[in-house]
Amino acid sequence: MHILVVGLNHKTAPVELRERLSFDGERLELALRTLHGMKSVLECVIVSTCNRMELYAVCDQLHTGKYYAKSFLETWFRLPREEFSPHLYVKSGDEAIRHLHRVVCGLDSLVIGETQILGQVKDAFLAAQRAKVTGTIFNMLFKQAVTFGKRVHSETEIGQNAVSVSYAAVELGRKMFDTLEGKTVLLVGAGKMSELTARHFRSVGAGKVLVVNRTFERARELADRFSGEARPWEHLSDSLREADIVVSSTGAREPVLTFGLVSEAVKNRRRPLFLIDIAVPRDIVPTVHELDQVFLYDIDDLQGIVDSNLALREQEGRRVETWIEGELAAFRDWMDTLGVVPLISALREKMLAIQEEAVQRIERKLPELTEQEKRVIRKHTRGIVNQLLHDPIVRIKELATTSKKAEAQEMFVYLFALEDTMEKNGSGEEKETSAKQPRWIPAGAAVRQ
Repeated sequence: MHILVVGLNHKTAPVELRERLSFDGERLELALRTLHGMKSVLECVIVSTCNRMELYAVCDQLHTGKYYAKSFLETWFRLPREEFSPHLYVKSGDEAIRHLHRVVCGLDSLVIGETQILGQVKDAFLAAQRAKVTGTIFNMLFKQAVTFGKRVHSETEIGQNAVSVSYAAVELGRKMFDTLEGKTVLLVGAGKMSELTARHFRSVGAGKVLVVNRTFERARELADRFSGEARPWEHLSDSLREADIVVSSTGAREPVLTFGLVSEAVKNRRRPLFLIDIAVPRDIVPTVHELDQVFLYDIDDLQGIVDSNLALREQEGRRVETWIEGELAAFRDWMDTLGVVPLISALREKMLAIQEEAVQRIERKLPELTEQEKRVIRKHTRGIVNQLLHDPIVRIKELATTSKKAEAQEMFVYLFALEDTMEKNGSGEEKETSAKQPRWIPAGAAVRQ
């Protein structure tokens, strides 16, 4: 079996192409079934976000799987493969497994450490499960990857610290005060940056949000979305007196918070006023920093915070990369034991059948047994079977990770005479294996056929 990923993302393809190769959520199930129906594809998951489109597949033939994955894209999107193939990345085996783990951690995202992709991959996997196009391998791999992603975000700081200017303004505000609870935030301007800033401040519990804008209607629209209070432009000075934190992001060509305006607002003020200017050109004249109780930060100060935080995330990312190698090794070990699963199932099935026959004989010989006594006998005999099977199962799993894997499996089948059970279960490879004379058995010894 081969694990394959074929995809493109924000690093390899322009947005125009990503738009064309985006899966519609309403037709995702049909897309999954169509991909699953392609030659060589045994399991599949489709991850489709604004920044990436990836087909994950388990294939019995690697080259065939690659070819038909591209054919699927070509047919589904009615786009000649020549137009998208140069932008595709194709990874297989360890490289594909490693890639999935990097994706769920946000290491492959536009913003390192972002958490949204973890939920998107989880949703993609659940959609594939609902479409019944996953199996043993992807059920294990994607659950492992999602669990790993959660662990990374809970045990590292890869998703911590602001990496956007708007959120850096909020983070700066939080550092100024122990808590933003009860604090008044004044937003000057009602554009996109103010909207993002309002959302971030609300998410961290700012007490009151005021919005002042030259066009009052826009101020009111923004304030209404975040349970704030809109003020007309003429009330800017009064609002400054009321505020603890001011974030300004207008599109004005000249400063809107002049020295005179700010100095008048802080006259006789006994608490600090933090001014954060994220506009370019700047909204606040730099000299206000000379006023008592006034602390001014501009976009370069915030960009410094962003750059510093990005460096911290990248540092955490390097730590996560080493963890991924551990996850990769664990998955490899699991894959190595995968071949013994049919053997273990066959052994358990055979032993439990023997146990059931024994219980039924006891019941025939002791017809006076009550239902409670029958349940006790069945429970305890089943427990004996489980105890007897424990050590052989542990040993065969251990041997499955060694170079003696094939020989050990042959021995296992022979010792427990599992040929008939495996044949009944339709274990193709195992059936073939069990029919052969184990290499360690002396010539002339009988092997059940």
